Amino acid sequence: MPELNLRLPSEAQWEYACRAGTTTPFWFGDNITTKQVNYDGNYPYNKGKKGEYRGKTVAVKALPCNNWGLYQMHGNVREWCQDWYDSYAQSTDSTTVVDPVGPDSGSNRVLRGGSWNDLAVSTRAANRYRYRPVNRDDYIGFRLAQGQIELRQEEWAQLGKQEQDIVDKKEQT
Repeated sequence: MPELNLRLPSEAQWEYACRAGTTTPFWFGDNITTKQVNYDGNYPYNKGKKGEYRGKTVAVKALPCNNWGLYQMHGNVREWCQDWYDSYAQSTDSTTVVDPVGPDSGSNRVLRGGSWNDLAVSTRAANRYRYRPVNRDDYIGFRLAQGQIELRQEEWAQLGKQEQDIVDKKEQT
């Protein structure tokens, strides 16, 4: 179904969707329980109480959705992102880096969200993992985003005039 224009979200898009307008470690607030998130409840976050360890994934709607209606952004399965993994780029002018974009290539892709097999701390909105795309595990999954990721200036410059015209026409439809 190419007309849907589906893809993996960028890492910045994933975190923005996970936080759903919040700035706390979890969209629920400063702490979580296993009634909210599927993680290894034997290892709670920030001195929280121990909870259930399910030892497997749960149905998508088994736990509450965030403020934007997205389920299981914390825990259940780690989710692939479009970006290749690297350390975050540092701004050269002492400002905050907004919507960082990963490197053009690499050997590991970014995973976000934590899983049923992780400690609670690993399910924070800001937590990052890296994994080789050829690897598979029962604690890794994905969600799709619609639309295309903007090209970086250097990528745009590498396109020939004819390719730029094709991209412009697609964006206008």
